[in-house]
Amino acid sequence: MTNKMIFAIIVSKKDKAGMTIKDALLELYDFNDYKTYWQHENIKLYEVEQESIHCEDIDKIIIADYFIFATKHKSEAGKNSLSVHVPGNWGKAELGGKDKTLCLAPASLLKEMFLELNEQGKDLDYEITLETVHHGPCVEKPVMFIEIGSSEGQWKDKKAGNVISRTIMNVLSREIKTYKTVIGLGSSHYPQPFNKLLLRTEYAIGQICPKYQMDNLNEEMLLQAVKKNVEKIEFVLLDWKGLSNYKEKVMGLLDKLGLKYKKV
Repeated sequence: MTNKMIFAIIVSKKDKAGMTIKDALLELYDFNDYKTYWQHENIKLYEVEQESIHCEDIDKIIIADYFIFATKHKSEAGKNSLSVHVPGNWGKAELGGKDKTLCLAPASLLKEMFLELNEQGKDLDYEITLETVHHGPCVEKPVMFIEIGSSEGQWKDKKAGNVISRTIMNVLSREIKTYKTVIGLGSSHYPQPFNKLLLRTEYAIGQICPKYQMDNLNEEMLLQAVKKNVEKIEFVLLDWKGLSNYKEKVMGLLDKLGLKYKKV
C-alpha cells in the first residue's frame, strides 16, 4: 500500500474521545487548516456533527481512499482500553450501518495500527486489543475504527489521545506493508487468540465473527466476509475452543464453500 493514498480521519463533535484525539493531532502535528478540514500531506482530518456510527455513505461526500474513525469505546466494565476493529453488522443493524452488511476490511492497515498501538501504548495502563466486527457506519471504501475506552475518564485522557494520534500518524506516514490475510470465526468480543496472531505472526486479520454472532453466520454472510477484504484471503482461522457448540455448523459451511481453514 503506497503512502500516496489519501487517508481521511473522521472525528465526531458528539464524541469526547474523538475530540481528545483531534486536539492531540492538531497539537502534535503540522496540519493546515482549510476551514472544512485539516490536512497534513496525504492525511485529512474531518470533524463531523453526527455520531461516527451514523456517518452512512460518508465516502460519497468525502473523497479518500481509506477511512479511519477515531472514537470512544463504551462498555459497562469501564476498563481502560485502546482498540481497533472493522465496522459492519452480522445481523440486525442496531447501532448504525445496514442489516447483514459488512464493510471492506483493510486488514494490513489494521494490523499496522494494532502493532503501532502496542508500541506507543506500552507504558500506559490500558489494554490494547482487537474488537470483532460490529456497528456502523456502512461505507464502500476500506474503513476501520480506532478507539479509546471505556468511560468518560478515559475518553478525556490526554495521554491516551496522544497515543492514538501518534499511532495513526506514524502508520499513515510510512509505506504500509501488505500481509497475508485471514478472517476469524469464534472468540469473544475481545478476541485474544487473534490478538496473538497479529503480534506473533506475519498474518493480518480483518473480518471477525464472534461466538455471540454465530446464529447470524450463514453461507451468504461467510461469502461476504471472504470477499470484503482489501487483500485476498488465505484461509479462515477458527478459535476452536471459542466456537463451542457451533463447531459443527461452521465446519459444514466451510466444507460447503470449499474454504481452507486452520484451528487455533
